[in-house]
This record gives sequence, C-alpha cells and structure tokens, in this order.
Amino acid sequence: MEDALEQWKTFIEQWNVQLQQWLRQAQLFIRTLPPLQLYAAIAVVLLTTFLLLLARFFKRTKSNTIVLSGLSGSGKTVIFYQLRDGSSHKGTVTSMEPNEGTFVLHSETQKKGKVKPVHVVDVPGHPRLRTKLDGVLARAACAVFVVDAVEFLPNLRATSEYLYDILTMASVVKKKVPMLILCNKVDKVTAHTKEFIRKQLEKEIDKLRASRTALSSADITNEYVLGVDGESFAFSQCLNRVAVAEASGLTGEISQLEQFIREHVSA
Repeated sequence: MEDALEQWKTFIEQWNVQLQQWLRQAQLFIRTLPPLQLYAAIAVVLLTTFLLLLARFFKRTKSNTIVLSGLSGSGKTVIFYQLRDGSSHKGTVTSMEPNEGTFVLHSETQKKGKVKPVHVVDVPGHPRLRTKLDGVLARAACAVFVVDAVEFLPNLRATSEYLYDILTMASVVKKKVPMLILCNKVDKVTAHTKEFIRKQLEKEIDKLRASRTALSSADITNEYVLGVDGESFAFSQCLNRVAVAEASGLTGEISQLEQFIREHVSA
C-alpha cells in the first residue's frame, strides 16, 4: 500500500513539473507574438466561446407555442378564449385574422408560485388563410386540430383533407410536432364520440392517401405520404404523436386539452 502511494506521489510530481514547463513555453510563445496577432487570437477565442454559449442557450430554449387549427365553425376561437380567460365570448365566433396571445392558462391563474405562460395561435379555418399555418407550425411545441363533433359527418371530407395536409407538412413531419384532434361541442346530445370520429377520419384519410399517392408526381402541396404500404391507415403510423380528446368550448370543459398542452409545455 505504501509503495502504491509513493508511486502515485511521484507521478503527480512529474506531471506538475511537465505542466509548469508547458506553461513557461506558452508564455514565451505569447511574448513572441506581435500585439496585433495576440489581440486577434484573444478576440477569436472570446467570440467562439460566446457563440457556443449562445447556441447552447437557444438549443435548450423550448417552444411554448400551441397552434389551433381546424375548419371554420369548429369552435377554435371559443377554445382560444376559454384557454385565455375562461369565457366563451357568447358562443360562435368567426375569425378572419389569427388570434394570438401569450398568457397563463386561465385554470392556472390561481396557482401559487410561478407558472409558465403559453403562446397560443388560432389560425382561421378559411382556405385562403391556411397558408399562414405552415410557418406557425414550424415553431410549435404542439398543435391542436379542432373538430365539430356535431356537424362532423357533413364535413368529413373537408376535415380529412385539411388534416391530411397538416400531417404531411414538412414542418410537422421533420419536427414530429405532437397533435391533438380535439372533438369539440360534445356537450350536445347529437355530438359524435371521439372514438367514432377517430375511426371515420382514419378511413377517410386512407382513401385520400390512395388518391394522393396516385397523383404524387403532380402533387406539390404534400411533401410526405402518410401510413404504411399495404396497411389501412391509422394515426399510430404517423411519425408525430397524434392523440384524440373531447372538449366543450361553450361549457368550458377543456381539461383534456389543458393536460395535453402541459405535457408539451411544462408549467
């Protein structure tokens, strides 16, 4: 044991001597440099260090943006107001401009301690305004696709086409943006269940996938194809997570939506 300690002590002493020699050589080298070159070298080191720290900071900064999308009349804007201030704003609200705001979720305003706010963007469902969606989704932590659970069947084709377009956007696929299909207006007696809506959407998207794939050479809207060849389409096949939940914008029952948001934007 004593021999081992002596060997370790000798090793440390030798390493210390070597280190001192390297330091002296470095000092002599620095003295031989012209002042201009020395200052330039120091500036390069400082700039490199700053850029590395800056890159790490932005890499660690997670998005707090939630994107609301869906057909006009699905209740997106009412959902937006429920998240923001707990009101339905007298029911149906048709918006032609994006509603956007950063706030603490209304249900969390009474919580003690610091609560992280969310940035919610409600993109209008009018076809001419959907072009804004791709850019917003590129910086999203998660996305919510609102479906009218009462008028679902008459709008099945249009809903499926819109959802297909979103799920095949490069911004969604590459970043694997989590998506919640939110079946709104479930407080109504004639509303369809989330399981029924999920199955019907999968069947309709499966039909769309076949037709879109056949025209893929002329299709410049969608960059990716959904599903697995030879299998019926299911949301579980998507590269990004796709969940289904229920809500009622008019009554303020949006707990499943808030849970989904907090899964991706921690409080």
